[in-house]
Amino acid sequence: MVNFYAILKKELGSYFKSPIAYMVITVFSVISGYFFYNLFALFGVMSVQSMNNPYMQSALNITEEVVGPVFSTMSILVLFMTPFLTMRLFSEEKKSGTIELLMTFPIRDIEIILGKFGACFLTFLVMLAPTIFYQVILFILGKPELGPVISGYIGIILLGASFISLGILISTMTENQIIAAVVTFGALLLFWIIQWGANFAGPVFAKVLIQLSIIEHYQEFARGVIDTNDAIFYILFAFFFLFLTMRSLESKKWRG
Repeated sequence: MVNFYAILKKELGSYFKSPIAYMVITVFSVISGYFFYNLFALFGVMSVQSMNNPYMQSALNITEEVVGPVFSTMSILVLFMTPFLTMRLFSEEKKSGTIELLMTFPIRDIEIILGKFGACFLTFLVMLAPTIFYQVILFILGKPELGPVISGYIGIILLGASFISLGILISTMTENQIIAAVVTFGALLLFWIIQWGANFAGPVFAKVLIQLSIIEHYQEFARGVIDTNDAIFYILFAFFFLFLTMRSLESKKWRG
């Protein structure tokens, strides 16, 4: 655990001593805030218009009109932002040559991987933190349901952890951070749209493609439903790619 905390502390320091974390957090906050403002402003306009229309007023629901779309938008932003958080984790070490030094230390591979994963995940949580103010504003000015807010955050955190695990694996494969970011985005996008092929596949293969779709498992969280099958999918997804990351590091030792 001592080694894990040492790696975690070192990586957290690296994130916040460089402009990458600040840029990613700023871009995410500005764009998510822009979407939140527009969705909330539109709901406000609809509320005013519904004052003379009782039927329309009864149909308005701030949870469905604002909370759900905000979390859906955040999931898309996470797809774009995560590769920038993971691209440097091993690529930078490989380019600077410190990976060889790191591998000679009496530190287990799993401690290195979990330390880097933990630092990236904590940075990801810091990136999400400003969005809590959106929910505070909604609860002050409206009456959203608490359940969808909680399930939305659980879903987005599991989604982010899955993305990070895949990004770490790809960062072990190249010393070029740009290539790591581009390939990570491409791989995540593939898992995002993989269910599109279900329309042209047989019944069994179609179910497999839908089950592999990383966004299909997020839809229920955004709707306020916590399904254990969806949560287990994200946990297994993260474990699988962290396991492959460990194998990738071990292969480097075999090759010398």
